[in-house]
Amino acid sequence: MRASAAPITPSGNVYATSAFWERLWRTSGIQFVLLFIVAAGIYGYQPGVGASADDLVAFYDGHRTQVLLATVIAGLNLLNLLWFAAALRASLADAGQDGWGAAATAASAAFGALVLLQIAIGAALAHSIAGSRENALASALNDFAWALHVLTSFPRAMLIMAGVFGLWRARLISNALFTVGIVAVLLGVLGGTTWLRGGFWAPDGAYSRFVSPILLLVWSVSVSRILMTQGSGPRAGW
Repeated sequence: MRASAAPITPSGNVYATSAFWERLWRTSGIQFVLLFIVAAGIYGYQPGVGASADDLVAFYDGHRTQVLLATVIAGLNLLNLLWFAAALRASLADAGQDGWGAAATAASAAFGALVLLQIAIGAALAHSIAGSRENALASALNDFAWALHVLTSFPRAMLIMAGVFGLWRARLISNALFTVGIVAVLLGVLGGTTWLRGGFWAPDGAYSRFVSPILLLVWSVSVSRILMTQGSGPRAGW
C-alpha cells in the first residue's frame, strides 16, 4: 500500500486554496503602502544629519513608545514587500520572464536587508542609546541611518526596473506605462546621489525623504493592480 504524496485540502475551506493565497500575495503591494503610511505617521520626523544631542534625545527618548511601535509595524510591513516580490516573480515566470522575476527577488532581498538594518538602528537608539546620553554614538548612528536610507535607492530602483521591464516584455503593460516606469527608475537611481551637506539634495532633504519613497509606493500599488487583473492556472507552490 503506497501513501499518496498529494496535499490534503480541507473541503470547503477557502483559506486552503491556492487561489486565496495567490490573490493575497498579489495584493500585498497595496498592503505595503497602507502600512508604510501608518508606520511613517507613528514614527514621526526623524532628526536630520548632524542633529544636536538635545534633538536626538527629545526624539528617540522622548518618543520611545511611538518609535518602537513604528519599528514593529515597519518590520512586519517589510514582509509584505517581500511577499509581493515573490508574487511578481511567479507572475513573470508564468509569462516566460523568469529572469526579470529573479532580479525582482534579488532587489527586494537587498532592499529589505538595508531597511531592516535602518529599522534596527532606530530601535536601538530609542530603546537605550539615546536615553543613556551617549551623544557621540547617538549622533553617529542617526547619521548612519540616513546614509542607509540613501543607499536603499539602488535596490529600490532595481526592483522597480525588474517589474517594469518584466511586465513590458510579458506584454502586460503598454508602451506608455513602460516609458513612465523608465522615468521612475531613473529618478530612483538619482536618489542614491543625494549626498549634499544640506538642502533639497541632502540625505535628509526633500528628495531623499519624500520623492524616492513615493516612487516605490506608487509602483507597488500600480503593479498590484496589474497582477490582480491577471488570471492564472492552478499553482501547487502557493
